[in-house]
Amino acid sequence: MTCRYCGGSFEKEVVPYGTKYDLRKLKVLIESDPNSTVVFYGGEPLVNREFISNFTREIRAKRYGVQTNGTLVRLLKQEVWKRMDFALLSIDGREETTDKMRGRGIYSTVVRNAKYLKELGLELIARMTVTEHSDIYEDVTHLLSLGLFDKIHWQLNVVWTEKWNVKEWSTRNYIPGIERLMELFMKNLMEGRVLKIIPILGVLSSHYFEGYRGSPCGAGYGSVSITPDGRVLSCPIAVREKWAELGTVEEFKLYEEPLPEECRNCKFNRYCGGRCYYSSQEKYWGEEGFQDVDEITKKYLCIVLKYIPVIDEALRKGIIKREMLYYDPKEDSTEVVP
Repeated sequence: MTCRYCGGSFEKEVVPYGTKYDLRKLKVLIESDPNSTVVFYGGEPLVNREFISNFTREIRAKRYGVQTNGTLVRLLKQEVWKRMDFALLSIDGREETTDKMRGRGIYSTVVRNAKYLKELGLELIARMTVTEHSDIYEDVTHLLSLGLFDKIHWQLNVVWTEKWNVKEWSTRNYIPGIERLMELFMKNLMEGRVLKIIPILGVLSSHYFEGYRGSPCGAGYGSVSITPDGRVLSCPIAVREKWAELGTVEEFKLYEEPLPEECRNCKFNRYCGGRCYYSSQEKYWGEEGFQDVDEITKKYLCIVLKYIPVIDEALRKGIIKREMLYYDPKEDSTEVVP
């Protein structure tokens, strides 16, 4: 893999390569929750196939999933895949977009493995990284056209990467692309179908159902990450940051107020939950860069929300049912707001 936006693996002194905690402690936590969802995350979790196999055999969860780059799918035996409910596969859209950012031949490998997992009965989620080289409309609609992915999810490349001119790109491509995607979404909705484009569906869900108390992924209040050394984190990428540590598998405490203070008076907070919690805490691009992305987020939310009166009318006429708009990102390990 030659992913241009990847920071590489964490040092084993920070994230041990082997499991150091008592799995029985985690078993009690998971099996005491009737709605537990367990997602294997990385790095690349399929490298540690023995751990996944043992874990899914010995611990009962309501829902199991994997976030994977999609290249090592055959390492996991079919019997283990059949214990899984869903997989998030990293693919950035069209072949030229994906291979440009991830390496030659990656697109065809992921698509081939997606077909294999689909045949095994898994729900598939396309997990896109969107960069200045992406065309949001063309890349999303391409993935929809494959007929492989049940849901489409993307994140903007604005956390780990070096700063780039996201404002210019958003004006030229992203915001017009969101407009076109929303038009496509509404065309399908008026015909009784709800496209599961997560950054659209997740916002509508927060309008018609419960809003987000914090980051839609549930970071620190509705979901946690367990590191191989047994630490409990609010965010899976915050492996060095002390603010993310909630405790250990022995004892931990969830956030009581997960919404960043600066977001508490924002009129969009029920829809976005402060967006990515890591971004709000670290602000790698500084305050100005953070605000640039915030403005893009607000423009995108306005595009989605302006269709609420039309959707209300569709609900009134019975074209769709309200429950078709429900989406809980914690069940899929997605973030909703890019």
